Amino acid sequence: MISDSSPIAAIATAPGRGGIGVVRISGKGLMPIARAVCRLDGRDLKPRHASYLDFVNADGSVIDRGLALYFSAPNSYTGEE
Repeated sequence: MISDSSPIAAIATAPGRGGIGVVRISGKGLMPIARAVCRLDGRDLKPRHASYLDFVNADGSVIDRGLALYFSAPNSYTGEE
């Protein structure tokens, strides 16, 4: 069996119209991705804590504000970060 430890991202929003969008990422070493997507101001996301913050573009401009939740391994649904 081949094991790929590359991070994956997937839209997890329910189909239809809604007030929120959900994107899940899972894999190993996700904090650099979180730092690139969220304005964390030099800090890391706290495990099992909802943080309200900016989501940013590659140029640092704000796309939206929202909640980021981080589940550290092995305490997540997939057992990964």
